[in-house]
Amino acid sequence: MDIVTRAKNMILSPAREWPVVASEPASVAGLYQGYIIPLSAIPPLATLIGSMIFLPYVSFGVLILGAILTYVLGLIAVFILAWIAARLAAMFGGVNDFDAGLKFIAFGATASWVGGIFHLIPALWILSLLASIYGIYLFYTGVSPVMNVPTGRAVGYLISVLVAGILVFIIVFAIIRAIVGTGMHAMAM
Repeated sequence: MDIVTRAKNMILSPAREWPVVASEPASVAGLYQGYIIPLSAIPPLATLIGSMIFLPYVSFGVLILGAILTYVLGLIAVFILAWIAARLAAMFGGVNDFDAGLKFIAFGATASWVGGIFHLIPALWILSLLASIYGIYLFYTGVSPVMNVPTGRAVGYLISVLVAGILVFIIVFAIIRAIVGTGMHAMAM
């Protein structure tokens, strides 16, 4: 399935799409090349372009470095979260399967990545936030089909994965801020 159709299906009909995702064979390289790398580039690229237009007082070097770091560390964060999701699944009655964890994190992040397009206009950040909040529903609908966590334990599992995700992204942001400095604060707004 092509990336546009998959992203559209994940956003518009996740309950129907997750079982399809769960049944497809997947590899780390295939998921990264065919889905994660292109879609996860949307927010940092949109932020870079929007910041260049609307925040001309922030140096181009800071913007470019911030975008590259955000993108690369985001790719690493997806891998780490997939590993965590797989390990946590076993604790909630699911299966410890890294490939399933990577599918779960990658396809669950679809709304957030696509919603990153709103970073082109910094004043529309709320729409990007709403897309990320909708992503929680995407993750919820994928817990049982992909991670094989029983329905009764899905909420606890999802909360655990979300907390882990928040912690990972706090660390990512701290690394970016430590490298780029306070100039990144303007990009985050």
